[in-house]
Amino acid sequence: MSIFFYAMFSYKKLKKQHFEHHKTPGTLNDPDYHDGRHKNFFSWYFRFMKNNLSPLQLLGIVVVFNLLIFVVGIPLLNMILFWAVPSIGSTFQLFYFGTYLPHREPLGVFTNRHHARSNDFPYVISLLTCFHFGYHLEHHMYPYVQWWRLPSIRKRLQER
Repeated sequence: MSIFFYAMFSYKKLKKQHFEHHKTPGTLNDPDYHDGRHKNFFSWYFRFMKNNLSPLQLLGIVVVFNLLIFVVGIPLLNMILFWAVPSIGSTFQLFYFGTYLPHREPLGVFTNRHHARSNDFPYVISLLTCFHFGYHLEHHMYPYVQWWRLPSIRKRLQER
């Protein structure tokens, strides 16, 4: 339910796309990956957003935004500072740390079937950037592991 209140996302649709991403990472069938031509950050980000936001969602967000301002009486500046800016900022955060950095093409070729890499951020920085989603190779290797367990999975794999 929280994902709906965040931006009117359908959990069922996001879950389907997420598992499609895991089946076909780094390919043209991957809903989170670039289209082969638009590999730079902003082009890829806009494709990512287009794949994850529908016109109906955007309309719903606009309606709720206006209802909160004109019916409930929340000041416009508060809505911008405490809802719009954090919401838009979080899309950049998720995309940059959870999609772009882990899945952008290396100088050579990917050496794993997941077409993913992990960051080397310390625990706290990893938590703050995107709830350890930067431990992305581990996430692909163990997709059913909760986000808060990814650091221990990473540590265990590094000790091998």
